Amino acid sequence: MPVTDPISDLLTRVRNAIKARKKIVDIPSSNMKKNIAEILKQTKFISDYGIIEDNKQGILRIQLKYNNLGPAISGIKRISTPGLRVYTEKDNIPKVLNGLGIAIISTNKGIMSDKQARKENVGGEVLCYVW
Repeated sequence: MPVTDPISDLLTRVRNAIKARKKIVDIPSSNMKKNIAEILKQTKFISDYGIIEDNKQGILRIQLKYNNLGPAISGIKRISTPGLRVYTEKDNIPKVLNGLGIAIISTNKGIMSDKQARKENVGGEVLCYVW
């Protein structure tokens, strides 16, 4: 069955795996999903990720991160959807929980976190919030 919103699919699979206390979640791979996983790894929301070749599009394997208090990701929310795109200017980049979370933004310089977008002084489409 084709997926109409692959980013929502990624976020839902991660959210469901966290609720089920899984250590690993497998997702059909794409370049955008790899970039989102890289941002989650850089901001220490996940332990690691890897690509498994399967002679098709590949599988993105994400290793979720837990500590003695619970999962590193306590919430994940899709902001811009195919039916309602949400864009932000460089001066109005949102802060998630006063800086405790991150906003993942798709800019003309690639996909980056809100902190990196402020540093590079670019705006773009707000894909999701993670906290």
